[in-house]
Amino acid sequence: MKKPNPLLEDLKAVLPAIAANAFAAEKDRSVPAENIALLKSIGLHHALQPRKYGGLEISLPQFADCIALLAASCASTAWAMSLLCTHSHQLAMFSSTLQDEVWGDDPDATASSSIAPFGRTEEVDGGVTFSGEMGWSSGCDHAEWAIMGFRRKNAEGSQDYCFAVLPRSDYAIRDDWYAVGMRGSGSKTLIVKDAFVPDHRIQKAKDMMEGKSAGFGLYPDSKLFFAPYRPYFASGFSTVSLGIAERMLEVFREKTKTRVRAYTGAAVGAATPALMRLAESTHQVAAARALLEKSWNEIAWYSEQHQYPSRETLAFWRTNQGYATKMCIQAVDRLMEAAGGGAWFESNELQRLFRDSHLTGAHAYTDYDVCAQILGRELMGLEPDPSMV
Repeated sequence: MKKPNPLLEDLKAVLPAIAANAFAAEKDRSVPAENIALLKSIGLHHALQPRKYGGLEISLPQFADCIALLAASCASTAWAMSLLCTHSHQLAMFSSTLQDEVWGDDPDATASSSIAPFGRTEEVDGGVTFSGEMGWSSGCDHAEWAIMGFRRKNAEGSQDYCFAVLPRSDYAIRDDWYAVGMRGSGSKTLIVKDAFVPDHRIQKAKDMMEGKSAGFGLYPDSKLFFAPYRPYFASGFSTVSLGIAERMLEVFREKTKTRVRAYTGAAVGAATPALMRLAESTHQVAAARALLEKSWNEIAWYSEQHQYPSRETLAFWRTNQGYATKMCIQAVDRLMEAAGGGAWFESNELQRLFRDSHLTGAHAYTDYDVCAQILGRELMGLEPDPSMV
């Protein structure tokens, strides 16, 4: 039995307004400020934030249920907002000094990210100077901070994959998000030039996967922060895909019930092909949800028990999300193929769901070609391939 979700009912109350803004989000190529304000008004941005700063610390299954429901109203908003939320979980693994900087005076502050290690740095006393053109920073228009990836030379002469946290004053936003899918996510490029990042705003990714980061142990009573960062950080991608697919089932059913063929007048909703497609996609989406819920519950259990998962368990969590996303996209495609020419008008919600669905599978984390290799190697007892992250 699921635990009561303190956010879900409040979320339902603001969804009609968010759904009504979906066209504006696409037109403006950014999440509408009204959507962010509505979601902050119910405290969604506090979902995975430490209680010390006003956070709710809800469980991953509870958070995921909110994001899936939000994605059914506006996938772009859900994509950006899920990252603004999960970044709070990641920031809780940084030093207390960094957390005080981010939330001490503004507990409502959020961070966007661009975590691929494209940042260029130079070592200086007390930290690094950071430069780079950091792309794909979803929701950056509404964030006060940003988490950026780079590689830092260590004492052994090799390089560590690291994250740097920069305030909004240290970077500009290039308005270059002209995409076919998730048009409203505002996943723009952050431009940084010679910004000083002190050491307390830097963490190794590996340490954040192994309980060795500066923030580890700061919250001994928490059920969230004794966990590797990545399963939380990446949870939104497949969850948004699920929400899109669940909405696709609803919209296809509603529109097909009254659809007639232009040349014959035949009722499409009573025709065998439409019934079969709807049935198979319904089963496929239900299977995707069941697989994701299994992972969400396992991740939450490990966090609650203050246990770190094995490499095999991490591989399953990662690849389960990728496979669920693949199933959701297939379910959407099956229905779009039978939705008729009218589905391709910009005013038709079906085409937006179709476009957004495909982008959920384009992220590096949900790329199933990569996921299948990761899991296959693990099942065969082979060492992980470092070229696949």
